[in-house]
Amino acid sequence: MPLQPPSPPSISPSQMTLLRIVSTMAWSDGHLADDEVSVMLDQFSRLFASDAGQQTALRNELRDYLMQNLPLEELVPKLNSPAQRELVLKLGYQVISASVRTPGEDLINQEEAEAYSKLVSLLDLPADVVQRVEQASDQAAIDHDHIIEHIATELKNFVQGN
Repeated sequence: MPLQPPSPPSISPSQMTLLRIVSTMAWSDGHLADDEVSVMLDQFSRLFASDAGQQTALRNELRDYLMQNLPLEELVPKLNSPAQRELVLKLGYQVISASVRTPGEDLINQEEAEAYSKLVSLLDLPADVVQRVEQASDQAAIDHDHIIEHIATELKNFVQGN
């Protein structure tokens, strides 16, 4: 029996693209920890659903999508505005900056650096925008335990137009 693709999500295509790009960057080192998935699902379901029942349903629905590691080349062209592109750059940089798995590991490992370089190239943002985003993220120095909450806040502000 062939595998069935997941049902279309109940969030907007734009929201889904942002979520998928963030999860793809999290996958860039070849590993997405169960606790990272759980936190991402909690935060994004609270962001995109208003009551507990909807949040539970959305959490279950989004799990399948987070577990898919889609190529950035498929996702980035779906971004509709420079503001979305800049948000994706910011969130992607923050995700790879917060993913140290072992004490001796570089802050951004080789796989993450390659994925980030690809993202920067695909987003085709001006160099000064890339530099500003990286410097702001470095100054914020978000620790790993709070990265998903910060990403959810960034997405919520973007969705609400703040």
